[in-house]
Amino acid sequence: MELSLIHPAVKAFMCGSLSGTCTTLLFQPLDLVKTRLQTVQNTVQPSSARVGMVTVFLNVVRTEKLLGLWKGVSASCMRTIPGVGIYFSTYFTLKQHFFQERSPRALEAVLLGGGARSVAGVIMLPVTVIKTRFECGRYSYGSVAGALRSVCRTEGPGALYSGLCATLIRDVPFSGIYVMFYSQAKAALPTEISLSAAAPLANFSCGVLAGVLACLITQPADVVKTQVQVNPQLRTQQAILNIYLEHGAQGFFRGAVPRLLRRTMMAAMAWSVFEQMMARLGLKS
Repeated sequence: MELSLIHPAVKAFMCGSLSGTCTTLLFQPLDLVKTRLQTVQNTVQPSSARVGMVTVFLNVVRTEKLLGLWKGVSASCMRTIPGVGIYFSTYFTLKQHFFQERSPRALEAVLLGGGARSVAGVIMLPVTVIKTRFECGRYSYGSVAGALRSVCRTEGPGALYSGLCATLIRDVPFSGIYVMFYSQAKAALPTEISLSAAAPLANFSCGVLAGVLACLITQPADVVKTQVQVNPQLRTQQAILNIYLEHGAQGFFRGAVPRLLRRTMMAAMAWSVFEQMMARLGLKS
């Protein structure tokens, strides 16, 4: 099929899916370490020595070998590849519909990014739940399909949407804040840089800055989301209370370093790859 005959939203989906594939395979170890750090707080007493990112990393390599760092990568790919595609195609469609003549302002960028993430997040949540359980090390699922069947049989289909509230509280603000900071940072770049060969690197740097700010703001919701998905009997409010009572305010920032590294680099790389591919297809992202 000629590329020119493909609908622009489908092209955006294809570009987003390819960028999601690259970033997922590259940064999966950081996601696994982040999940282990957040779930270990249920078994470590507050008076115990602090468990850090390096400790978890070395423990995984020692007990599960190097490939153990990519545990759950199949679930991550099943979630991220279509999920990023859905996100970017929704983002592109909304932007073309509402902002064809001009660039979105700061608040409009927040709504644009948050709206696109809401659609992708709800559609892909069941796979997100399975991915989180694969990574935490508490469940012995043989495959993604087997995990889906097991959860539906033993806990009911509703368990696949556990943590929906915390996921949306984390992802919608993250995407909205990210798009706002990213678009504003790009707009602030000097014209000579935006039009030069260094533009992709400059855009990537803008993405890193936007990712750091968005990650720090949404980290507490990520910790709560992980707890609810690993322990489906927990309500969001109870998870928040448990984390605070066991570890205080700092408990809401457990796993912040690997998440910040992974999420920031993934977002910056995904947007860079997406924009470069869209430009090659003759579309304005």
